[in-house]
Amino acid sequence: MSELTMTAIRLGLLALLWAFIFSIVSVLRGDIYGTRVVTRTADRRTTTPTPPPARQPRAIRRGPTHLAITEGSMRGSTVPLTDGGVLIGRNPECTLVLSDDFASGRHARIYRDGDQWLIDDLGSTNGTYVGGERIGERVPLGEGSRIRIGQTVLEVRK
Repeated sequence: MSELTMTAIRLGLLALLWAFIFSIVSVLRGDIYGTRVVTRTADRRTTTPTPPPARQPRAIRRGPTHLAITEGSMRGSTVPLTDGGVLIGRNPECTLVLSDDFASGRHARIYRDGDQWLIDDLGSTNGTYVGGERIGERVPLGEGSRIRIGQTVLEVRK
């Protein structure tokens, strides 16, 4: 092989080595500092103020209104139960982001169906437990129901 070919191969291998090192550093940076969450706000450059939306009368909600964390590293926190549902897991996109090593990225979902609240396990590795029993899909929740996800225990409250 000519000297030019050997130099080109050496430079190519050196570039691949640096690309590999940078990819390792970026993965480590993501693990150390976490996922970057970007919040976007509406563009405020309009000169004419917009009137606030008209208030709609609130429907009276019966049944549970929030989740309270009773055990685990986030003990004392509460999350409101909204009509859009509550997604629970370790991913930053979840409504309730758990700092529990035994929780999956998208672990469980709580949602309203008519007048009752239901919970679905989203195929988690360690399972979701309601009242001490492992659940699957469409399990009804009532006031006082205890949900265990990993080492975190949630309670459905009014």
